[in-house]
Amino acid sequence: MSDSRHYSLHILRQLNRQINWQSKTTLFLTSLILSLAGVYFLSDPAFTLTQNYVLFILFFSVCLWVTEAIPPFAVGILIIGFLVFSLGSEEAENVKQYVQTWSDSVIWLFLGGFFLAEGMKKTQLDSSLLKKIAPKFGQQAKYILLGLMLTTAVLSMLMSNTATTAMMIATITPILHQFGKKAPITKTLLIGIPTAAAIGGMGTIIGSAPNAIAVGALETAGVKISFITWMLIGIPIAFILILIFWKILLQKFDLKNQKLSLDFLSNEQLDLTEEEDQKSKQISKTIMSIVLGITLLFWLTSEWTGIPIAMVSAIPIVGLTMFGIVDAEGVRQLPWDTLMLVAGGLSLGLAVQQNGIADFFIGMINTENLNIYLLYFIFGILTVILSNIMSNTATATIMIPICIALVQVNNLGDVATLPLIIALSASCALLLPVSTPPNAIAFSTGMLEQSSFRLGGISLGLAGPILSIIWVLILSMFLF
Repeated sequence: MSDSRHYSLHILRQLNRQINWQSKTTLFLTSLILSLAGVYFLSDPAFTLTQNYVLFILFFSVCLWVTEAIPPFAVGILIIGFLVFSLGSEEAENVKQYVQTWSDSVIWLFLGGFFLAEGMKKTQLDSSLLKKIAPKFGQQAKYILLGLMLTTAVLSMLMSNTATTAMMIATITPILHQFGKKAPITKTLLIGIPTAAAIGGMGTIIGSAPNAIAVGALETAGVKISFITWMLIGIPIAFILILIFWKILLQKFDLKNQKLSLDFLSNEQLDLTEEEDQKSKQISKTIMSIVLGITLLFWLTSEWTGIPIAMVSAIPIVGLTMFGIVDAEGVRQLPWDTLMLVAGGLSLGLAVQQNGIADFFIGMINTENLNIYLLYFIFGILTVILSNIMSNTATATIMIPICIALVQVNNLGDVATLPLIIALSASCALLLPVSTPPNAIAFSTGMLEQSSFRLGGISLGLAGPILSIIWVLILSMFLF
C-alpha cells in the first residue's frame, strides 16, 4: 500500500513538473512574440539596428518580469548577455560599460550590506538586540505591536526584509499559537510586521534594491547621494508610514486594553555547550558589533571623510571573513540573485538612456501645460501598481531612466525628485501575498487570508507616494 502511494506521489510530482515546464515555455514564447511585435509597431523608421536591439531587450525584459517565465535574476543576466552579443561587434569599446555594471559602486554597497546581514544572522546579534529591546515595549498589546513594527523597520534598513520578517515571525510564534489565528493580536502582528519590513527598507540605500538603482542612475546623471542624505530622505517617511499604519490597524482590529507578556524572549535557554564555545560565540558577537559600528560610522560620515560609501563595504567583507564570522558557506548563501538583477537593471538603464530610447518614448508624451505635481503623483501611483504585479526592482529599473530623461529633456525642474519618488513608492506595494517576500512569509503561516493584505496595500499604496512627494519636494529645496 505504501509503495503504491509513493509511486502515485512520484507520478503526480512528475506531472506537475511537466505542466509547469510547459506553462513557462508558453509564457516565454508569448513574451518573445509580444516583444517582436512591440519593436515592429513602435520602432521609428530612423532607428538604427542598435536602437532596435535595445528596444527589443527593453520590451522582452518587461514581458519576462511580468510573466515570470524565467526568474527575475535570470532576466538580469539575459540583458547583459544580449547587449554584449548584439552590440559587441559594432561597438566593442562602448559595450564594455554594460558588463562593468557588475563592478558598479551600487553593487559593492549592496554586497557590503549582505555581508553585514549574514554576519548578524550567524552571530545571532539581530535576535540579541531584539531580546534587549522587547522588554521596553511594556505589556499593552498596542504598544508591543508598535514596538515590534519599529524594530522590524530598523532591522530591515540593514538586513534583507525577507530575513527580518522570517526572524520576527519566528520570534513571535509563541504569541500566535497562544491566541490562535482568529485573535486580533495575531492578525495585527502578522500584517504589521511584514508591512514594517517592506516600508523600513526605504530608510537606507541598502535597505531596498530600488533605492540603490535610483542612486546609481542619478550618479550617472551627475547627482551624488550619500548614505546619510538618503537616510534624511527615507527614514522620516518610513517611520511616519509605520505610525499611520499602526493607527489604521488599531482602528480595524479592536485590541482595547489587551495585555501581553514578552517574557519568553528574555528567558535564557539552558546552554549545554562547553564554556570555551560560549566564550567563542560571545567574542564573535563582539567582533560583529564592532564591524557593524565602524561600517555604519564610515557610511554616515562619507561626505566628511571623503571615503566613497562603496569603498567602506570592504570593512565588513574583509573583516567578517578574516575573523571567520562569514565563511565560504556563508558567502555562497548570500543573495547573489539580487546583485544579478540589479546589475542587469543598471545595464538596461544605460542602454535605454544612451541609445535615445528614453528620449523617443518621452517624445510621444505631450508635455505642453504639463502639471509637474500631477506627473509626480501619476508616476508614484503607477510605480505602486506595477510593483504589485512584478518585482519592485524591475519596476524601478524600467521607470527611473525614462523619468530622468523626461525631466532633462523637458526641463521639468530638479532631476533627482522624480527618481526618488519612484524608488520610495516601490516599497509601498503591499496589496497581494506575492507583492513582496515579507507578505509571502506571513501568508505562509496559514493564519491570514489574501484579503488581509488589502488594508495595507490600499492605504499605504496611496499614502506612500503622496507623503514621498511632499517630503522629497521639501528636502529638494535644501539638498539638491
